[in-house]
Amino acid sequence: MHTRITAGLIATVLVAAAGLAGCGSPPADPSAGPQWAPAADASGAASGSPSAPARPSPTAKPSASTRPVPALPRPGNPKGRASVPAEARAVDTARPTRVVGNGTPASCTSAAVVAAVAKGGIITFSCGPAPVTITMQATAKIRNSTGPRIVLDGGGRVTLSGGGKRRILYMNTCDQAQGWTTSHCQDQDHPQLTVQNLTFADGNSTGDEAEGGGGGAIFVRGGRFKVVNSRFVRNRCDQTGPDLGGAAIRVLSQYRGLPVYVVNSTFGGAAGQGGVCANGGALSSIGVSWVVLNSVLSHNRAVGRGANPARGGTPGGGSGGAVYTDGNRFTVTIAGSVVQDNRANEGGGAVFFVSNDRTGTMRIESSTLRRNPSDGFETRGFPGIFFLGARNPTVTGSTLD
Repeated sequence: MHTRITAGLIATVLVAAAGLAGCGSPPADPSAGPQWAPAADASGAASGSPSAPARPSPTAKPSASTRPVPALPRPGNPKGRASVPAEARAVDTARPTRVVGNGTPASCTSAAVVAAVAKGGIITFSCGPAPVTITMQATAKIRNSTGPRIVLDGGGRVTLSGGGKRRILYMNTCDQAQGWTTSHCQDQDHPQLTVQNLTFADGNSTGDEAEGGGGGAIFVRGGRFKVVNSRFVRNRCDQTGPDLGGAAIRVLSQYRGLPVYVVNSTFGGAAGQGGVCANGGALSSIGVSWVVLNSVLSHNRAVGRGANPARGGTPGGGSGGAVYTDGNRFTVTIAGSVVQDNRANEGGGAVFFVSNDRTGTMRIESSTLRRNPSDGFETRGFPGIFFLGARNPTVTGSTLD
């Protein structure tokens, strides 16, 4: 059924089962931005293209590869017209603090990325004119004493790959191994991490149970975080569990409850390119607010079974095909975006939103949500969404079907 929903619609919330409350200005002109290259997998093959052996370069090292590949669309929703606040826009990286590489693909190694991220600052890449994939041999971890601003800018030509074996990027202000810098690690204003003009591919945090797991490509706790002009493809995290999630990104806590911005970015984007996790095939969080602007979230899956808390005899999970959010007071805004062809085994084929104390709110503006089946349950009148919050989602100028 095709349903046009406006702010004046009054709908009732259908609660499928007791106990499902859980635990716990426009973007710059593209011509002025980076020249986007296609995302490549660990072999250098384009996302969505048939795999084929790459012709080895005599100077290439195992952690980086290049080969000509067909162009893919730039990240984000080209028809998105949501206004982007200044704090959510890309960071100026014209004067980087450090540069990964010396102009050749062989110089752009996993070790160089790990070292640069540990030192912090504004980080750019010099890997030659062709697209490059850097397959990470270790997770790049942010030291909490660096920065306070840490920016990774791939210039539209760099893919960071987990090789299907590991998480790609990690920031945790409460991890003693990365250094404690305040007495209130869960609520501090730094580090401030931005990833922009990058592709994150084949990240995998399966088996990593620290902080509850999840975050196949990126895990963040504390400080501030935003994503601009980036792509996330084929990322993974544990396939069972009642509350873990975020095949692409998992976030726990942000300074003063300020939101995570996701701007002009794509998660999945084509069949076979989406993320897969127990919950939140793209994004997942607890107690964190999100603002998703002019982006595309498609072909992601929540594959757990048993929901949250887990039904007897089940491992739990399966909610939020694209987005899984839980906690108390938090907000979710989706504007100028397309959320389609995601799927959840349980609730919320597009979005699962549970505010335990019923203070949370959600807004959907000038967006399209379609073909997001919820195999278990969803909120009546809001296809693809399961919502428990202060009031029904506010939907303006959008199509839900």
